[in-house]
Parts: sequence; structure tokens; C-alpha cells
Amino acid sequence: MNRADDIEQYYDLLNQLELKLGGKRKLSDCDGRMDWPKRGVYIFFDSPGVRQDSRTRVVRIGTHALKSGSNRTLWERLSQHKGVAKSGGGNHRGSIFRLLVRNALIHSGKHVPIQSWGLEQDHGKAAKELGIDKDLVKSEEFPLEVAVSQYIGNMPFLWLRIEDEPGPESLRGIIERNSIALLSQFDVPRAPLTHVDWLGSFSDRERVQRSRLWNNNHVYESYDAEFLKLFERLIQSQ
Repeated sequence: MNRADDIEQYYDLLNQLELKLGGKRKLSDCDGRMDWPKRGVYIFFDSPGVRQDSRTRVVRIGTHALKSGSNRTLWERLSQHKGVAKSGGGNHRGSIFRLLVRNALIHSGKHVPIQSWGLEQDHGKAAKELGIDKDLVKSEEFPLEVAVSQYIGNMPFLWLRIEDEPGPESLRGIIERNSIALLSQFDVPRAPLTHVDWLGSFSDRERVQRSRLWNNNHVYESYDAEFLKLFERLIQSQ
């Protein structure tokens, strides 16, 4: 089969996964008390109403615990993307997904740039770097963190349970990187997307713009079509 056929098969398998799970969820409706697998792969789709080729497009694939010895769970990773439910805010320093969405929101003109955004690893270090108060950093960043939480929280997603051990060669890593490489449009000639089609068209990251995914890694790599057989087996085992 060619790439187009492989992509069609991938989306057909996602339809099967959705049936197994009883439908997609939105992060804004989720919490840690739900029945989450300890480990897995998550697949986000574009916001409702944004459709291409008669379907909602996959725009982010990710996993967690790829380093040996890591204890991070699937929900812990998803909760980093979701943000803080009580306040509506979040921490872009703990989620590259949040950081990428934030950058696109700013470059779209919907939000003004913030001097501390993406600076250092926490509010305190960012404040020290800028010579300002830590509480000021928090208050300036908060409205944009809320906007990021709202955007990501409205995106439907599916998850695939893969309870293997942490490590770079885990099945989760195989599914993640091959899924990204398959769906990436990094080197695919096509008409440019507009903000109506996808917020990522405003991204300052070439990899995001060209791949049309909220991913930085694996977007320019080749995929191994054999992974689709593994993907199918894993979905059937849910």
C-alpha cells in the first residue's frame, strides 16, 4: 500500500478504537478518578467543527514514561496538558503541548507576548532572571494559561492502553513515533492552512507548521508500515 492507503487504514483503526472506548473524551471533562490505564498512548483530534477530508483530523500524538525507570502515568501526563481544574490555569513549562499552543495563540494576535513565557523551569527562576516579583510572573501568565487550557480542553481525544515497561524501545514509543511520521505532512506539497482550518498555522515552529501536528519530534522521519499491524493488535486487545 502507499502512504494515502496507510493513512486511511490508520483512521479506520482509530474508528475501531473509538468504538472500543465508547467514544472520544475531552480533557475538560476528565479527572484522575476515571478509569485510566497506567500507561498508554494518547491521540488528540482538532476542535469540533474543524474537519478536513470529511473527518476530524488527528493533530497530536503522545505518550509518557519513555525513559527507563520513569513512573509517570498516562493520566499524570494528560493532566499536565489539561492544566489546573480549580483555577483553569496550568503550567506550560511542564507540557510542550501547552507551550506550542500558547505560541500559536500569541502569533495569531489573540494574546500579547509575555516576557516570562517559556523562560526558565519555574516561576521563581523566571522572576529572578527578569528581576521582577514571582507573583507578578504568575499573574501575567495566568490569562494565557487559561486560554491554553480552554483550547486543549475542548479537543477530543482517544487513548490506547499499552501496559509495557518504560524505555525508549517500548511499544508505546513505536506507536507514537510511527503515528507521527505517518500523519506528518512535513514534506507533503499542499495548499497552506489558514487560522480557520487550524490554530497551528500561526505557530512559530517550522515543524508544527509544516507537519500540521502539535508535535516537534518525529515529524520529518520515515514510518515503518509494519507498525499498523501492531497498532491493530493492540486495539483489538483493549
